[in-house]
Amino acid sequence: METLYHQTNKQIQEVQSHMGRLETTDRQSVHLLENDLQSRIDQIFNHLERLEILASKEPPNRRQNAKLRVDQLKYDVQHLQTALRNFQHRRYAREAQDREREELMSRTFTTNGTHKKMLDVANMLGLSNTVMRLIERRATQDKFIMIGGMLLTCVFMFLVIRYLG
Repeated sequence: METLYHQTNKQIQEVQSHMGRLETTDRQSVHLLENDLQSRIDQIFNHLERLEILASKEPPNRRQNAKLRVDQLKYDVQHLQTALRNFQHRRYAREAQDREREELMSRTFTTNGTHKKMLDVANMLGLSNTVMRLIERRATQDKFIMIGGMLLTCVFMFLVIRYLG
């Protein structure tokens, strides 16, 4: 049991040292390193199962201590497994953001389609460009008339409230 325990503990330390290299590894080989770490973690879990069986076969005076040591190793491996999953999740999110950014940067944006469609409809109806310009100018004038009317109404309401209220 002792040799398997020390071998498993050594493997855990190796995985911990390899976890530090995940952040500095280039994009092409990070998948290989992740797969290697996952296979090592799986192997450690197999060793832990064997260690649990061996710990239960220990003499009663050493059994509790052996189980505590195995549980500590189990906790450490679960922590490593969680850290690897978190790294993978962050990497997937970062890759998705990079893809979305590239998609946005390569997308071509068009100008206001509404104005163009209005001109297309007018041309289809046979209206000339001069008539269209007159309509647009009239729309602008109507906007100014509306704003002026609203201001006059507000001033009139203010005066009524001020002197009659």
